[in-house]
Amino acid sequence: MVEKAGLETTDQGFLVKSADWNEAVAQQLAQLNHITLTDAHWEIMLFIRHYYQQFKHLPNARVFTKAIAKTLGEDKGNSRYLHKLFPDGPLKYACKLAGLPKPPTCL
Repeated sequence: MVEKAGLETTDQGFLVKSADWNEAVAQQLAQLNHITLTDAHWEIMLFIRHYYQQFKHLPNARVFTKAIAKTLGEDKGNSRYLHKLFPDGPLKYACKLAGLPKPPTCL
């Protein structure tokens, strides 16, 4: 466990307690990861939070992309769009900034 900017995170930067998450925490996590949040980021982060609350697990990257396409449209549910928002890994960083656990399929 590491404490960065007053946040308890794992050694990979995921929140230890998901309940600590809010918009200000998301902004802090984004700054720590050199990401400037836009409405497009928020849309994906809120999508993955809703998915996690609904299904009680995180998808793999392929299911994540397909679920976004089904819900938000093909223009957003594709690798190119998601990598523009989260260049170092869309699923991993969407989960990290959304205060969710590290997806089991991420290294």
